[in-house]
Amino acid sequence: MSSQSYVRKNFSLAWPLALNALLMQSMLMIDTLLVSPLGEVPLAAMGIATTIIAFILGIQMALANGTQLVLSRAVGSGVQSSLSKAFWAGLSINLAVALIFWSLLTFFEQPLIQALTDNLALYTEISHYLDISKHLVIFTALTQVIIALFNGLGRTKIPFKGYLIELPINALLSYLLIHGFSTFEGLGVQGAALGSVIAITFRLFYLALCVHYDSTISLSLHAQKSEFAANLRKHFIEIFPVAANVTMLSIGATIYQLLYSQLNINAYVAITLVMPWLRAGTQFITAWAHSSAITISQAIGSKKMDDLTKNVDTSIDVAVGISIVCAFLFGGLSLVINDIYPDLDSSTYQALAVIAPLYIFLPIVRGYNTVHGHVLRALGKTTDVFKINFTGQWIISIPLCALIIFGLDGSIFWAFAIQPFEEVVKAFPFRHLARKSLREFDSQKAKSLMYD
Repeated sequence: MSSQSYVRKNFSLAWPLALNALLMQSMLMIDTLLVSPLGEVPLAAMGIATTIIAFILGIQMALANGTQLVLSRAVGSGVQSSLSKAFWAGLSINLAVALIFWSLLTFFEQPLIQALTDNLALYTEISHYLDISKHLVIFTALTQVIIALFNGLGRTKIPFKGYLIELPINALLSYLLIHGFSTFEGLGVQGAALGSVIAITFRLFYLALCVHYDSTISLSLHAQKSEFAANLRKHFIEIFPVAANVTMLSIGATIYQLLYSQLNINAYVAITLVMPWLRAGTQFITAWAHSSAITISQAIGSKKMDDLTKNVDTSIDVAVGISIVCAFLFGGLSLVINDIYPDLDSSTYQALAVIAPLYIFLPIVRGYNTVHGHVLRALGKTTDVFKINFTGQWIISIPLCALIIFGLDGSIFWAFAIQPFEEVVKAFPFRHLARKSLREFDSQKAKSLMYD
């Protein structure tokens, strides 16, 4: 495959993935917007409850992303039995994890909420939201593995259409269920949760129909119990570090926010305003990295690896290019952010100006690391990626950030500078491991990644 064809194929996979991620973020924003007229207590309750649910869904999506690599290799191999075993193994693992979290939310909901708040009104609202929204983890387990299947097949537009179906249903139902209509009295935050559950049910139904009516997909499982059990174990060993990696980074991001909360209020507000833009603005970089991993996994499965190193280099070059474009956009954001958020304190505007060079630079080095991480996972180095991220974040960067804030009483610039510093620290190990892995990767290593 020529570099031009490789880039064209990856972009066709990447743009629906990027828009999927943005739509997922927008659903939470819509629910927040719809609940905001109810007042501070319902809004705070939904914020806390959705943080819990989002944490669980993040783990489920990470497991599905790991399964996506296995499915992509199976697609490349052209062996239908490998595809069906990978699908059912991934679904079994994700559903088992979902049932564990559902059980924890069912039986330990009260101690969890009591640990988070002693406000009785807030406690009640959080409990009402979780009573319904906990069912999302079951639906997500099913939808995410089906999405991984279509992504592995290179049909990323099908899951994108699913989100296009879910989003307006979610928005309309949530509005009606939150605020009520005609003689029906609104359910408040419970309405937001119920709207989300009903909407994801529609998306699951759509995805299931797409699988059922696709004549090229056969998910019949003819493996012996012992054979499938062995496949399931290998599948779990490969994807567990992916979920552990996402969990660790997610907790690390929360720790960063807690550390930043110890700065003065204006500095903390400035960082809080910037973070959603950073998450949204880097979605296409992440989508490109995902699409690269899918294409490389398909090549490994098909044993067509002559252009493997060239394609990896192309992926890195394009990721850096996208990251530079993203940095320019953040540069533009820094010029208009005062207009986007008018009527703030002058000290907050000063804090935003101080960290502007840092959040402009951050996407460049983060994009470089993101594509390396996904490529390495495609090469079977999921545990090594976890080790690099853990060392860079938990061993070096978070302790250093705490030292700057608590020990040295550092300014917002030096505290926020730890995030790009973390990415710089991880860049060399990622590059070194990628080069080493590509040099050593051969047909024998490719075969060891296939479970059949």
